[in-house]
Amino acid sequence: MAYYDIQEHGARIKKVKDILERKDLDFAFVYYDEFNIANGWYLTAWCPQFESGAVLVPREGEPMILGGPESEPFAKQDSAIKETRNLPVFMVPDEEYPNATIINFKELFEEISSGKKIKRVGMVGADQMPVSVYREVAENFKGVELVDITDDFLRLRYIKSKWQIEQIRQAFKLCEYSYKAMVEKVKPGVAEYEVAAAGEAEARLRGANGFAFKTIVGSGKRSNAVVPTAMDKIMEAGEMVMLGISPRWKGYSGVFGDTLPVSGKFTPAQEECLKHMKEAMYLTKQQLIPGKIGKEIDAPAR
Repeated sequence: MAYYDIQEHGARIKKVKDILERKDLDFAFVYYDEFNIANGWYLTAWCPQFESGAVLVPREGEPMILGGPESEPFAKQDSAIKETRNLPVFMVPDEEYPNATIINFKELFEEISSGKKIKRVGMVGADQMPVSVYREVAENFKGVELVDITDDFLRLRYIKSKWQIEQIRQAFKLCEYSYKAMVEKVKPGVAEYEVAAAGEAEARLRGANGFAFKTIVGSGKRSNAVVPTAMDKIMEAGEMVMLGISPRWKGYSGVFGDTLPVSGKFTPAQEECLKHMKEAMYLTKQQLIPGKIGKEIDAPAR
């Protein structure tokens, strides 16, 4: 099983192979980890626990996952790509896996070349790789030119399919349920983590497969921070609390952000503050026009 259907998966693999064909590349090496999940998820609808990895997409033939043995059974069950290889560079350090088959990059290179000369490999996410991973690739793919195709790959993700748009809409529906649950929990005497728990539980109960960021609940002075995650602080009367959550539905994230009065009603000073914030938001929203860059969009509100 996987979080997307087989047609969606096939279309994405074909788009990557089109890049390989256009740029005369033999393979694409797509790096991912839990902090850089999206590139790998785009091809697998899956992400490992603990370990990093890569997707190897050939110009001809089937793709495979390169990773560690801890996640191999997980990948075979849940990933859209079932073919896997275990390499030491992706393994949890200082662990032994006597029942797993583990190869190194030299052996991998010999396998994928299988008598054919590999000249050029497209690298996706090379700037996010640990030095140890990049070094293993560079040193063992002898005589191979490594070509950065990160931008080409990212452009595939910019344009959303009808299926993707449907998943994004569903993710935002989860946000609506989480928002209502969190608002109901905001009261003097309640801990921030209780508010976060209410929102996360509601999303999980409705099918969220994770969260894009740690749930934001920051009350009092903590609301001055940009992204304050929920702590054991007890909310007090007269404070404001900043809320935010980002549940994932089949890998796609919804999000909301809001600032509320802990007591249920803003003070005059808080109302004045929120008035300026709303005005800044409206000014910024008006600048969301194709062709504008970030600082141009941000400037009027500043």
